[in-house]
Amino acid sequence: MAGRCSSSASTGSPADTVSYYTPSAQPSAVTGGTYTLCIDLRWPVTIEIGALGEHRLPAGTYAYTGSAFGTGGFSRVDRHYDLAAGKNETRHWHIDYLLGHDAATVAGDVRTPEADVECAVADQLPPSPVPGFGASDCDCSTHLAYDEDGDRLREAVASAHRRAKAGE
Repeated sequence: MAGRCSSSASTGSPADTVSYYTPSAQPSAVTGGTYTLCIDLRWPVTIEIGALGEHRLPAGTYAYTGSAFGTGGFSRVDRHYDLAAGKNETRHWHIDYLLGHDAATVAGDVRTPEADVECAVADQLPPSPVPGFGASDCDCSTHLAYDEDGDRLREAVASAHRRAKAGE
């Protein structure tokens, strides 16, 4: 499926396993960790992204990497799915402005439970057209990756999570 994360597929040895989830196949939200959302942008858009201002985003696949270590753990990811589905209109983070657009769909996510590898994953992914996106609390250039080839980006995300978890 071009431009989409696979459904509940795993690869590698148990220590190196990275799972892809779709909205209907989510594991328990109790645990926290690092996640990357796979987002399909069906057509080009111009979006006002909070303090980052207005940006033109081409159609294609985006990958947003974040962390969920608060009391709700991965329930933060559920909030992202709800916002993209139009069930929540509140905008707190940069990603909310993208997910709240009609052209954006969350196709799935990759999670590394109980590992703080957000910046390590983001640094291994291709750049986005929005410098500083999701990176206001760190020194990374961005936490949003872009590729018009969704399969290539999905593989890069899975590989980045495996390498970051292994400490590479």
